[in-house]
Amino acid sequence: MGKKVYKNRIRVILADKMITKTYLAEQLGVSKMTISRWCANNTQPSAPQLIEISQVLQCDLKDLYEI
Repeated sequence: MGKKVYKNRIRVILADKMITKTYLAEQLGVSKMTISRWCANNTQPSAPQLIEISQVLQCDLKDLYEI
């Protein structure tokens, strides 16, 4: 049985709320490249970063991932 891969929805939520990757990067103290990697699902944010992202984007934590 293969490992289940979860994809985040950060890109979708940023677009829905009309928030830029630059703004999110500044709020989280990470680079814009890091946000781009998360949005492309090349890498995933850590659990503490997910909590912070949900606070900045004012969304529920469960909304950040596809199931």
